[in-house]
Amino acid sequence: MTSRREFLAATAATALTTSLRAAQLKSIGVQLYTVRTVMPQKPAETLNAIHAIGYQEIEGTFSGFDKLWPTVQASGLKPVSMHLDNKMVMKGGDELTRAIDALKGYGFQYAVHPYVAPDDRGGPDVMKALGDKLNQLGEKCLAAGMQCAYHNHAFEFASTDGKTLFQVLADSTDKKLVGFEIDCFWVSVGGNDPADFIRKWSGRVPLLHLKDKAEGTGQRFNEGVPRTAFKEVGNGTLDWPAILQAASAAGVQHYFVEQDQTAGDPVESLRQSYAYLSKLTY
Repeated sequence: MTSRREFLAATAATALTTSLRAAQLKSIGVQLYTVRTVMPQKPAETLNAIHAIGYQEIEGTFSGFDKLWPTVQASGLKPVSMHLDNKMVMKGGDELTRAIDALKGYGFQYAVHPYVAPDDRGGPDVMKALGDKLNQLGEKCLAAGMQCAYHNHAFEFASTDGKTLFQVLADSTDKKLVGFEIDCFWVSVGGNDPADFIRKWSGRVPLLHLKDKAEGTGQRFNEGVPRTAFKEVGNGTLDWPAILQAASAAGVQHYFVEQDQTAGDPVESLRQSYAYLSKLTY
């Protein structure tokens, strides 16, 4: 005869299994930087291949997107997020306003500051100045019915006076105007657990970048990792069930696979990541 304790344990296990089966990514996107080496030669073929794999959304880069737009429309991929140029964000003014208006017309929901070049980096004062510019970008996005986000790399996790540069930036931005696009790979390279980091910034992370990290990749506060450090999702060391569980609880809305470097065909790399993510339960 089954004891009460055994019955309760079995019931809990069944509930957990059901919960795990129900928790899967409903939509996965691609950051088109991944296919930058093949897109110029065959844009339609590349986008169609991405859609055929199963990806439904894209994140683009602003430069030259106007020429690509008809091909995106024909592909069936949904435009969600766009990476802007750092200089455009820092300059502000009419050029940035026109860019936001263009994104709104294309149907994008997010405008992202993607990268601070090494020559433009600095200490807390530099990050505070960047925070001011991001607040201005956020105001323009809000007026257009869009949202603004900042994409991290590894340098932001260096500490000054007991605070990371990321914390300085976060403290300098209005949470109602500026969210974060957390890149799990660079968070890990910077010495942090991605799941813990996502939980820390719960409510401010609408976008997530997914790419895996090779075993043996050491901590550093710059992007000088070897090409082989980048792995397809599921082929590295990051704990994706824990990351995605944290992301779901933190309110992440969109997930983009980004493979900075690939050993071969970037479309095949995207295929591998999708095969893992589409079957993953968490």
